[in-house]
Amino acid sequence: MKKNILVTGAAGQIGTELVPALRERYGDERVIAAGHRTPLPDEVRDGGPHITLDVANQADVVAAIRDHDIEVIYHLASILSALAEANRQNAHAVNVNGLYHVLEAAVAGDVRQVNVPSSIAAFGPDTPPVNTPNETLQRPNTLYGIAKVLGELWGNYYATKLGLDVRGLRLPGIISWKTEPTAGTTDYAVAIFYGALREGRYTCYLRPDTSLPMMYMPDCINAIIGLAEADMAKLKHHADFNVAGVSFTPSELTAAIQRRMPDFEIDYDIDPLRQGIADSWPDSLDDSVARAEWGWRPTYDLDAMVDDMLANLSIKLR
Repeated sequence: MKKNILVTGAAGQIGTELVPALRERYGDERVIAAGHRTPLPDEVRDGGPHITLDVANQADVVAAIRDHDIEVIYHLASILSALAEANRQNAHAVNVNGLYHVLEAAVAGDVRQVNVPSSIAAFGPDTPPVNTPNETLQRPNTLYGIAKVLGELWGNYYATKLGLDVRGLRLPGIISWKTEPTAGTTDYAVAIFYGALREGRYTCYLRPDTSLPMMYMPDCINAIIGLAEADMAKLKHHADFNVAGVSFTPSELTAAIQRRMPDFEIDYDIDPLRQGIADSWPDSLDDSVARAEWGWRPTYDLDAMVDDMLANLSIKLR
C-alpha cells in the first residue's frame, strides 16, 4: 500500500493551492491537509483528508506522522515576516521549534522526504542585491529570515548527516488570486489587484522604486513539486535553491495594470517596518543552480501574470 503525504500550513497562501495540486497528482486520499488556527478553505477541507496540527507541539507532529502513515512531508507552516516581528515568541515556536519537531519526527518515523521552502528573507542587507547568487553572504536582520537560514542549515545537516531527503527552495514573493493578502512584505503585489478591481485605486506601503523578486503561484507550485520529484542523484544542493520568476517595482506593476485599466490610481503611505524588511532583500535572483540541477524554468512574466490575475479576480469578486 502506498504511504501518504502530509502538508502542514495547508490553510496558508501556498498550502491552499499545493494541496489540490498534490491530490490531483497522487490521489485525494493520499494527501493529508494539516491546518491549525486558520480555517481550511472549502476546496482543501472537502477535497480529501484533513487534520488539525500544531507543529509547535512535538507530540502532535509525531502522532500525525504515525497515525497517517506519512512518507513525504511538505512543511509550509510558518509565521511570515511582519507578523514574526510583532510576535517573537509565536514566531520562534512555529518557525524554529516547529521545523525541528518535523525534522526529528521525520527521522524517528521513517519518513522518506521533507520539503521545506526557504525564502529570499534568508538573505540580508549585506547580500549582493542584483542577481543574488545561490552561494553568498547570508546575514538577515529579521526573525523570519534568521529562521529560514537555520532551516536551510538544518536541512543540509539532516540530509548529509542523518540521511533524510530534505529539499527546499528560496522562494520570492508569491502572487495568487485565490488567497486574500495578509501582512507579508510582498503582499502589496496581491492587494494592489484587489484595490484596482474594487475601488480603482490602491495605497502602497512600499516605495515605488522597491524592486523585489516575485513569482506567480502556478510557477511556485511547479517549482515545489518539480524539486520534490527531481532525481536525487543529480542534486548537489539540498534545502537552498534560488528560484526566480520576475522582479518588478510597485511602479512597474502599476504601469502594467494601468495598460489594462487606464483609470487605476495609486498613492504611497510608506510602512517603515515593511520597507525596512524589503530593503534587506534582493532585487533579483540568480537561479542557474536550480536550472542546472533539476531543470527549473518559470512560465509567467509580468504581463502574463497581470493578465491572469485580473481575469481570475474579476470572476472571483463579482
